[in-house]
Amino acid sequence: MKYLVMVQGAQVDYEAMAGKGSAHSPAWSERELRAMFEFMGAVSDDLAESGELVDSQGLTEPARTRTVTPGPDGRPVITDGPYGETKEVLAGYWVLDCESLERVTEIAARVARCPQPAGAPVYPVVIRPIDESDGKPS
Repeated sequence: MKYLVMVQGAQVDYEAMAGKGSAHSPAWSERELRAMFEFMGAVSDDLAESGELVDSQGLTEPARTRTVTPGPDGRPVITDGPYGETKEVLAGYWVLDCESLERVTEIAARVARCPQPAGAPVYPVVIRPIDESDGKPS
C-alpha cells in the first residue's frame, strides 16, 4: 500500500531556519540546519535503498504559497500566503510504498526524531494511506 508521510511547519519556522528566530521558534545555526538536512537525506536514501520510496520533496515557505478558491460569483479568488486561517502547513512529504501500516509508522517515528534546536516547536508526522482505487468501489 502507498502512504503519504507529511511533515508540518509554519512561516516562523522557515524564518527561524533562515536565522530569524522568534518567541515561537529559535534561530537555527548553520550546524543545526545542516544536521536536519543530512538527517532527512539519510531517511530518503535509506527508503530509496529499501525500495519503499516513491517520491519525497521539501516545500518552500508558506509566504510563497497561493490559494485559489471560488468566489461568490464563481470567479477565482486568489490569496497569497501566509494564511491567517492556519499557522501550520505542509512543509514536506514522502510517498512510500510499504508492506504495512506498522512499517510506515516506524518510518514516521524516525522522521519525528529529526534534530532541531532546543525550544523549536514539535509538529506531528502525519501518515495518510493513498487511495489507489481510482474512485471505483472495491
